Amino acid sequence: MKTLISAAALTLLANGAFAAGHAPAPSVEAANQSVGNGVVSADVVVAAENGWMVVHRTDAEMKPGPVVGYAPLRMGENIDVAAILTEEVMSGDMLMLMVHSEAGGMATGGFEYTLGATEDGPIRVDGNLVMAVITAE
Repeated sequence: MKTLISAAALTLLANGAFAAGHAPAPSVEAANQSVGNGVVSADVVVAAENGWMVVHRTDAEMKPGPVVGYAPLRMGENIDVAAILTEEVMSGDMLMLMVHSEAGGMATGGFEYTLGATEDGPIRVDGNLVMAVITAE
């Protein structure tokens, strides 16, 4: 028995296969901002899987430092991602907003990363961390 597939069905299948193989690359878009309200936000975060936007302290050396906030991410594009800061951040402090995975921890949905750990660790694309650095105003 032959199966007939309509042109519309073939187009949908082709578009779905293209989209699955060409998902947007993980990224973080954020700008310098006031953190006086105890929150830091990214305009857009793209994640290849469910995970976290993690806020690290950093400085001119651009190395991730201690975690000072985090927010959950859904796979795909996340708009206006806001992380509540867990400690005081002063005007002029540099913050690194980084995409982390949800992999390797003991509990799904609970952020378990500590600096240097593998649980819920940072995502890398071509060996590079997926992040943006901002300055608190």
